[in-house]
Amino acid sequence: MSHRVAIVGASGYTGGEALRLLANHPSVEVVAATSREYAGKPVSAVHLHLRSVLGSMKFSELNLEKIVSEAELVYLSVPSGVSQGMVRRILEAGLRVLDLSPDFRLKEPRLYEEWYGFTHRDPELLAESIYGLPEIHREEIRRARLVACPGCNATAAILALAPVAREGLIDLDHVAVDVKVGSSEAGRQPDQGTHHPERANVIRPYEAAGHRHVAEVEQELSLLCGRRVRVAMVPHAVGNVRGALATAHVWLTDTLDETTVWRAYAKHYGREPFIRIVRAGPVKYPDPKYIIGSNFCDVGFAVEPSRGRAALFAAIDNLMKGAAGQAVQCMNIMLGLDEREGLNYFPVSPV
Repeated sequence: MSHRVAIVGASGYTGGEALRLLANHPSVEVVAATSREYAGKPVSAVHLHLRSVLGSMKFSELNLEKIVSEAELVYLSVPSGVSQGMVRRILEAGLRVLDLSPDFRLKEPRLYEEWYGFTHRDPELLAESIYGLPEIHREEIRRARLVACPGCNATAAILALAPVAREGLIDLDHVAVDVKVGSSEAGRQPDQGTHHPERANVIRPYEAAGHRHVAEVEQELSLLCGRRVRVAMVPHAVGNVRGALATAHVWLTDTLDETTVWRAYAKHYGREPFIRIVRAGPVKYPDPKYIIGSNFCDVGFAVEPSRGRAALFAAIDNLMKGAAGQAVQCMNIMLGLDEREGLNYFPVSPV
């Protein structure tokens, strides 16, 4: 039996990646792909790589009543502040929602005013929403009606930090994260900072005084640890199109060796289908180059006992494990499917 899925906001990079994955998913049928700008045009007119993949499918105008009558699960790939106006109607109709926007990631309504500059219009649903990181919330996702998929910078930072934070191996009051991320994070519409001639060959910090994904990282690590965790994050725009690398600088709570840190990663990620621990080979540490096109997250670390510090790494494809791939993984869990279904794509090399 095919599960009927609709994608709202399917013309952007994340929506296109969701279409690519779902077109080849054995248990899913895409019944609608909406776009305000491209309604009536073939999907392949925008996503050129999907020529012949989705047949004659065209983008449609957003008609929420039509969607709730045809689909059983809805992907929302829309800007911040938009999905909170749609989610309640979709849930009331008995459908499930995967929201790729930030609208339901944070549990405290006041944080939306602080980090996003708006007052949340449906704060009651924040309590029901589940943060869509399977490595932490798999069982809650299984029962969820509303899953809020994490931001790509937050995904990489949390996956780098979670094992050692949960095991109490680091100073939770002093965590600094550097994330380098490709241009596709900024979306399809260019501006002065993301237009290719301005973006190529750069290594440029942005939102250095407080990136909004910090709120997600602190929330999730604090829940894991049972106490407040303080995180500083500086993202950097780099010239590649896809990929994100998080480097978390942490200070150890005791004199630890690499074996202790390795055991923490193995304990928490040893059975995870999309986490690979990198420790050997010609490239000793995670590098986004080797996960592009896949839903894998490569994690690794370096310990400097003489300084009482460690560097923790996580590399992801920001459009896959950082967005559409993770959403499909969550969908599989919600629908009782093998969570690897439709995600059996190996990384592309060379890129």
